Amino acid sequence: MHAIRQHEFGPPSTLRYEEVPDPVPAAEQVRIRVGAAGVHLLDTAIRSGVGGGPFPLPALPMTPGREVAGVVDALGDGVDPAWLGKRVVAYLNTQRGGYAELAVVAAAALHEVPAGVSDAAAVATIGTGRTAMAVLDDARITDSDVVLVPAAAGGIGAFVVQAARDIGAIVIGLAGPAKLDVVRGLGAELVFDYTSDGWPEEVRAALADRAVTVVLDGVGGKVGRHAMELLGVAGRLVMFGWSAGSPPELRAEDLYGRGLTVSVPIGQRIIAVPGALRALEERALAEVFAGRIVPLTHEAIPLAEAARAHTELENRGTVGKVVLVP
Repeated sequence: MHAIRQHEFGPPSTLRYEEVPDPVPAAEQVRIRVGAAGVHLLDTAIRSGVGGGPFPLPALPMTPGREVAGVVDALGDGVDPAWLGKRVVAYLNTQRGGYAELAVVAAAALHEVPAGVSDAAAVATIGTGRTAMAVLDDARITDSDVVLVPAAAGGIGAFVVQAARDIGAIVIGLAGPAKLDVVRGLGAELVFDYTSDGWPEEVRAALADRAVTVVLDGVGGKVGRHAMELLGVAGRLVMFGWSAGSPPELRAEDLYGRGLTVSVPIGQRIIAVPGALRALEERALAEVFAGRIVPLTHEAIPLAEAARAHTELENRGTVGKVVLVP
């Protein structure tokens, strides 16, 4: 089979398209003929050697990728024969190996994918969607909220914009100038270009006498700081990453002065709880399978061009979840 291999940490060019032996599933494992593999911003941090948050840097050489969808084509000992030939999606966790034509995973990690849901949509939900569900759990959004979503055209952003819209909240989406129409199409009532220096003032003017009550921030940096400053009394800030390169600056007086609450629903908080990740996956997939949420995916990129996928993601040239196809 062909797979992406990384022999050293560094820039996207370290991702090499190579021919390697087909993997063989061990006991309690299955092999998936990959139809789509998810690419995550965390993958780029691991590739560069910076680190992967709660995930330790892997031994090299290795094949990146923690999310795949496709068809089960081989079974290890002890696996229910009914899985053979089924379309599935799975999170590979720290074993990685998703950037490949074939991937092995524990049978216990499988979710069956119904007809009518593409491999790309399924793989865009398994990891990204479960994070979005954890964010929404902490946010406790109601129809009286005003919700601000930085990076609203990203995979998580698109998911939470749709969810907040369906609850009946006023949704404010931030994105780069080329992505504003996409965010409007997701259902954001107000959309602003966060590359413009004056966007916070534009938000205040549009809201008039109302204040932002919830910020769902995966950007951090100056954008995250400005978003937090828009929160009114008793506002809720939910943080799930910092694609800008650093978390937003937070001071104790910010929290005490307005009675803000800050939560971080990712990392060890859910990894350390048995069954928590699986439950979030099931809930996110149920939303997509029922058609209540439509995952936003970037145009599929060939597996052999994984380096390009990483470059575009790091340069913020993507819309929605980035997906590789063999």
